[in-house]
Amino acid sequence: MGEEFYSSIKLITGEEIFSLIFIDENDGNPVIVAQNPVIIKTIHNLHGSFIKIKPWMEIPNDDFFIIPMDKIVTMTEIKNSSIIKVYEKYVTDSEDESESILDQHQTKITNKMGYISSVEDARKKLENLFKDPKES
Repeated sequence: MGEEFYSSIKLITGEEIFSLIFIDENDGNPVIVAQNPVIIKTIHNLHGSFIKIKPWMEIPNDDFFIIPMDKIVTMTEIKNSSIIKVYEKYVTDSEDESESILDQHQTKITNKMGYISSVEDARKKLENLFKDPKES
């Protein structure tokens, strides 16, 4: 395994991701191992420029992703300390947030969850709701 470095990677899908990466030589078939990859967008408006960061993949809880070299158009090492600090703060805050969300939302599932009414009760209520008042 090579040394870790921050990199911006352009994939063949058109996505551009930013991540702490290392290259795994994997039996002569090198792959990129990306840790906590994100998509960074720069937004310009009347109030200035802002950076928007979101996870590259929304659902997985994994921190590491393997990207084959044939899926990469280009990549460059990023040494800009400001961008690296923003990325590290985002990753740290995301980890803290996900842990606190899991701790806060411990709901016990019961058999009554999602139960609103029986089919028969719902049918009667809908019939009464849409009944023509002239028919009564």
